[in-house]
Amino acid sequence: MSGPLFIGVDLGTSGARAVIINSAGNVVAKGQQAFQSKTAARDPKVWWQCVESALKEALCEIEAGDVTAICASATSGTVMAVDDDLAPLRDVFMYNDPCPDEETLKTIRNAAPDWSPAKGATGGLGCVLTLLAQQPYRVLHQADWINYHLTDRWVGDGSSALKSGFDPMDQCWPSWLEKTAFKQERLAETYPVGESFGLISRISAQRFGLADNVKIIAGTTDGCASFLATGADKRGDGVTVLGTTLTIKLLSDAPIFSPQAGVYSHRIGDLWLAGGASNTGGGALLKYFSADELKTLSEKIDPSSNSGLDYYPLQGKGERFPVSDPEMEPRETPRPKDDVIFLQGLLEGIATIEATAYGKLADLGAPPVGRVFTVGGGTKNLAWTEIRSKALGVPHEQPLSTDAAYGSALLARRGAGA
Repeated sequence: MSGPLFIGVDLGTSGARAVIINSAGNVVAKGQQAFQSKTAARDPKVWWQCVESALKEALCEIEAGDVTAICASATSGTVMAVDDDLAPLRDVFMYNDPCPDEETLKTIRNAAPDWSPAKGATGGLGCVLTLLAQQPYRVLHQADWINYHLTDRWVGDGSSALKSGFDPMDQCWPSWLEKTAFKQERLAETYPVGESFGLISRISAQRFGLADNVKIIAGTTDGCASFLATGADKRGDGVTVLGTTLTIKLLSDAPIFSPQAGVYSHRIGDLWLAGGASNTGGGALLKYFSADELKTLSEKIDPSSNSGLDYYPLQGKGERFPVSDPEMEPRETPRPKDDVIFLQGLLEGIATIEATAYGKLADLGAPPVGRVFTVGGGTKNLAWTEIRSKALGVPHEQPLSTDAAYGSALLARRGAGA
């Protein structure tokens, strides 16, 4: 026996990953299985096949008898339905699929409180109600489907259910859902993130060669799992994702819901993960420069100086957060003749937006950001890192991991009480 081990699973848009860690949080094994086609991402049977393959690959590297707990996370807002024979129905709504019925969305807008993320047109309650109209045996979130295969029970987590109308403050399905065609008995029993559903089913234990006392832990969305993977775990910890867009998330001791500002919160234990996404980011830079040009020009920037430019870079028209204005135009003029100075001005503008975003969360009731973990392609740009550090004025920490499956493994360890 090498001590207890904990498995995290993440089912994302490209396939499944499994990570096994020990009590110290060190990775001891990994497995992955990619979707073989775009249509596979919409097939629940393939979801489980990929999870099963990733788990078996990871388990080949360790003593299976040491596994103590498993936690699975998946994409937020992806929902499916099964019939009486537990076979998936044809229609699956992915996280970015719109609800096809405007009347359903209107009903939700009239019933839901202003703060509720269930009002969204994509990946939310509207899609759940559309599936319920087909009279299925169950409507499930993507993570619920994995949990069913592991436990032989219809169980899910409150984080995955947030956009479906679940109330994270009272930890229940709220009474306003009665004004819609919602049927709670058709959905999975919902548990708080990080709590134990109970033990693995006998069938799954035999399938994977695991002990019959392995705990299955309630996971979260892949985005929240990625946040936890960085090592951020304290009030005031922030994670910035420097991708095509700029995403900001912050651990708060109070929930922050502000649809007008594009902000909502997931509950993680006793803390809340609040955040929003801006339309600035790498996409705004690629309007002007190729990836190779960005690398070459960035190496010539002197971050100790300031460009003197006042930019608000955007990919195009419209901003979500920290300013909510669909008509907002990017501010990227005047353009100096020197491309190095121009790029520096763009990077400074994005850094200012990031600092403003954390400030906006504080204005809404979150704690001031105390330290920042950064993930995404922009982390490789050293000039940008220094510019951001000056704008934020807080320590920058190296993420433990950027793998959502690692974040799920940390939840498995927490749920097992280790």
